[in-house]
Amino acid sequence: MFSHDATLEFVYDDESRARVVAESVAREIGEIDDDRSQTTIDRDGDTIVLEIDARDVTALRAALNTWFSLLDVAERTATLGDRYAG
Repeated sequence: MFSHDATLEFVYDDESRARVVAESVAREIGEIDDDRSQTTIDRDGDTIVLEIDARDVTALRAALNTWFSLLDVAERTATLGDRYAG
């Protein structure tokens, strides 16, 4: 049973950027989940919503750190792509 959870919302300047970031990290759903934490991702327009459920605070913290890092890399990569595409 999961007893700890967090819901994170990330709002982007436009729907296109939210889609690129969401698609970049969504492939990790199920790959890094384990018996201590599970994550879902949804996108509604320019907003990405991550929901993390964890068995304990340590697992929640680890999952939060992982997803913050994944999103950060996806955002920075998208920014670099914009710079070189334009």
